Amino acid sequence: VQLQASGGGLVQPGGSLRLSCAASGITFDVYVIAWFRQAPGKKREGVSCISSSDGTTVYRDSVKGRFTISRDNAKNTVDLLMNSLKLEDTAVYYCGAVAPWRYARIRDKYNFWGQGTLVTVSS
Repeated sequence: VQLQASGGGLVQPGGSLRLSCAASGITFDVYVIAWFRQAPGKKREGVSCISSSDGTTVYRDSVKGRFTISRDNAKNTVDLLMNSLKLEDTAVYYCGAVAPWRYARIRDKYNFWGQGTLVTVSS
């Protein structure tokens, strides 16, 4: 099982990035996929998640209206489009997979994790 996160980089405040999580070795369309992030000295926190089939999404309050999560079950990918980036969005972003939906908000229930991609928002 592998989750491969990509798309991080250095961006100025107000800029945009698109992260992508590519999965292999799992039955992708039965898993909730989520993006978490971890800033230096802080705990890993949930950013957004998307259900396995009906497209239900959840966002943490601080990213609502700025981030959009989407998935393509045919390609086994989940993207996170991040607009209007702020300094406080700087972190390593991880994608994770869990099933079923009732575990989506419980970090410790996630079965599989990607390696992380660094997002740095700086002027």
